[in-house]
Amino acid sequence: MRQMVKRMLTGLLAAAMLLTPALAAGEETPAQQLSPWAYDAVADCYAMGLMDDNYGAYILDPVTDEQLDQLTGVVGDKLALLGVPVRQAGGEETPLVIDHTRGGVMNALYQEAAAYAFPGVEAGMEAFLQELGVVKGTGSDLALKRTCTYQEAMVMANRLILALYDANDAGSKGLLWKATNGRNTLYLLGTIHLDRDNVYPLHKSVRDALLSSENVAFELDFNDPAGLETFAALQMYGDGTTLADHISPELYQRVSQALLALGMTQEQIDLYKPWALANTFNTLASMDDTTSGNAMAVDLYLNSAASWAGLPVEGVETYELQGNIFDTLTAEYQEAYLDATLAIYEAEAEGSEPSQEAADAAEENQQVMSEMFAAWKTRDPEAFARVYDKAAIVSSDDELNARLFTDRDPGMIQAAADYLETEGEHTFFMAVGAGHMVDPGGIVSGLKELGYTVELVP
Repeated sequence: MRQMVKRMLTGLLAAAMLLTPALAAGEETPAQQLSPWAYDAVADCYAMGLMDDNYGAYILDPVTDEQLDQLTGVVGDKLALLGVPVRQAGGEETPLVIDHTRGGVMNALYQEAAAYAFPGVEAGMEAFLQELGVVKGTGSDLALKRTCTYQEAMVMANRLILALYDANDAGSKGLLWKATNGRNTLYLLGTIHLDRDNVYPLHKSVRDALLSSENVAFELDFNDPAGLETFAALQMYGDGTTLADHISPELYQRVSQALLALGMTQEQIDLYKPWALANTFNTLASMDDTTSGNAMAVDLYLNSAASWAGLPVEGVETYELQGNIFDTLTAEYQEAYLDATLAIYEAEAEGSEPSQEAADAAEENQQVMSEMFAAWKTRDPEAFARVYDKAAIVSSDDELNARLFTDRDPGMIQAAADYLETEGEHTFFMAVGAGHMVDPGGIVSGLKELGYTVELVP
């Protein structure tokens, strides 16, 4: 069994580079609509936990004490990660008044920044926040005494975080390359399809590259309802059988126990195929205590930012192609894949008493994920390649690995080349799993071999 878990771990890490949608559900039109001036903040606010799926019920309401505490808590946690020296406050400073007015909310946010020696913070609340662009206008135009809505408070919190991260050249840089051909530019971002290791906010260079583009491409078009329906159908049995008919009774009992504890019903569990549940356990086991309640994978953040900015979004692959990568795996492999991912998830579950091999596999999974994110956040493709040994993955005899890379990389190289060959002058952005960017057979080297200029963004 130890050899099975060890062998499967490589496959799990490979699968983590493939973005598969959650088992998830539909969306409803929110009762309260965001204002257009707040659109550019939505992706970051959601990714950093400043808003949630229920925003339509409160976004335009006056901010509450509880909500303000939550917002300032996020700001405080993010600013603490910058490593700026703690500020020694002067003895004559007066306490800041916190209430539900715009001025009170500004005070609360300023207080989080004033704990550190940021340049200009000593100038006081209004001057500091205006200089950073957190608030616009001067004097009475700031409407300090007007009741502050949650939307206003959320946007100010987001602007403060981004402004101070940008001023300190901070944020996750990602594996970002710039490919050129004549007057065409293609930004290439290799992503990791998770939300962990304090990955947000992303560095300004990534955000600017995205928003400077006229078209954004991902592995899949996340805004394609028909594609999502196709993928959902592939995950479920349609032949009258259930999960219990395809795996051992012991594994079925373990799967049921884990998912019932997460709020699924037995009827729901029985609908899904082993590979779909395995991918879900793989994602759950790869999160850490910095994963936000929204668990927004990097690709989904980028899709949100592009969509709210009104940029066209498309996919370079189809949902059917990605679904069939897993759906055509042998029954034996699917069962082993589910068993291995569940074992790692169980080892990390609260109150669990895992076997030594499961505990070791879980620890290794977390360590490798953290090392990958560390390399990703510092834009170090060499370090990433050392951790993520793609050569070992593609050369193994594992049934899944060739489907993840060998069979897909050529198509992604061609898609990137097609953007660069577009007639005229254009700027595009393409974000796919980082495993597709690195060698052997990666997009970066593939484009270079075709004669295009590809350089890592400084």
